[in-house]
Amino acid sequence: MGQGMVFGTDGVRGKAGVEITPMFVMRLGIAAGLHFKEQATSNKILVGKDTRRSGYMIENALVSALTSVGYDVMQIGPMPTPAIAFLTENMRCDAGVMISASHNPFEDNGIKFFDRFGDKLQKQSEEQIEKIFSDTERLENSCQCGVAIGSSKRIDDVIGRYIVHLKNSFPKHLSLQGMRIVIDTANGAGYKVAPIVFSELGADVIVINDEPNGSNINAQCGALYPLELSQEVKRYRADLGIALDGDADRLVVVDNAGEVVHGDKLIGVLATYQQQQEKLAHDKIVVTTMSNLALQAYLEKQGISLVRCGVGDKLVRKSMQEHKINFGGEQSGHIIFGDYAKTGDGIMSALQVAACVIESKKPSNKVLNPFELHPQILENVRIKHKKPLEQIPGFNELIGSLEQEGLRHLIRYSGTENILRILLEGEQQAHLEKRAQELQAFFKEHLT
Repeated sequence: MGQGMVFGTDGVRGKAGVEITPMFVMRLGIAAGLHFKEQATSNKILVGKDTRRSGYMIENALVSALTSVGYDVMQIGPMPTPAIAFLTENMRCDAGVMISASHNPFEDNGIKFFDRFGDKLQKQSEEQIEKIFSDTERLENSCQCGVAIGSSKRIDDVIGRYIVHLKNSFPKHLSLQGMRIVIDTANGAGYKVAPIVFSELGADVIVINDEPNGSNINAQCGALYPLELSQEVKRYRADLGIALDGDADRLVVVDNAGEVVHGDKLIGVLATYQQQQEKLAHDKIVVTTMSNLALQAYLEKQGISLVRCGVGDKLVRKSMQEHKINFGGEQSGHIIFGDYAKTGDGIMSALQVAACVIESKKPSNKVLNPFELHPQILENVRIKHKKPLEQIPGFNELIGSLEQEGLRHLIRYSGTENILRILLEGEQQAHLEKRAQELQAFFKEHLT
């Protein structure tokens, strides 16, 4: 990684040993440490990780960097990303760091920073860290000496705090007694916590993919690959299946019939459940531009309105704060319960799904299928150059014609690749396919 843009859409991410090297991590760690020092209150930083082998390499480089600028570091080992967010604030640390590449393959790794309130860093903070990262002279002169050098220690007992926090989000009057749940932990960061929480609340738990070996995280398992979970739910005649991703901040649910529940349906069910419990602030929720119009129509019937924002759980959280909304999510499974968490939490979301199914006294396939989705088509067009869309001759007229036909559209460039993403949504599949082909031909003509 060069010395320009270090941060992507969700922290720093890349191939471990190629882009994410010990030298890069040391430099980033020192820069972040100096930034957090500017508003330090406790001189403590919390560091957690997922189960990737490269986590050892990155953690040691990061701890070395942070202690060199005078920070005392608490290493808590493999824990979910939302646990780092919660514990950073709970333990009054100046910052928290999660070493993870979330749902990416095991060869990748990354670093996510949280401020002392447990929120992901604002753009302004990331830019300040990048500025220090590029200032070689400042980095080289930042090392403390003598008693000013920081310390580090491993702490194993914080898992209990996070478990209590999760259980507090579950309705007090309910128990999971009599419910059989299959949990796929993706050989990732939630492999210890998730089974404990569900077992302690009384569920009959069957756990799969909970034996991380450093290279099997997300490998044909977890939220990205729910096929095995679906088969196990049917085999054990379970009431519910839950799949986490590598850092356990997102959730995919399988119903008792073995069907994967679409993320927008999950958001719809959870929003109405929150409303029934009188816990939905202002009868509003936040979703992204990707969410299906059928979700909007379903919620409007329940008297719930939508606020849409850009893609990414960081933007969902920001929009929730701006509109004083306490529930929001993405169809990919990042769901934020603002009263309890500041980032997507797969285990917490799974607990709410289980509570909702229990209270309904119906099988999960009946509860979690509240409406039919409108057909959507998502196409990727490989392009040579990213020209501003409105500068393409005929673009505005094309968009105008889509809107006249009542089609919802989202056309945007990928942030990381030379790809144009086209999302079309409407009521007729055949018409959508025809229009999608026309759009592809149009952009190929002008951008390749």
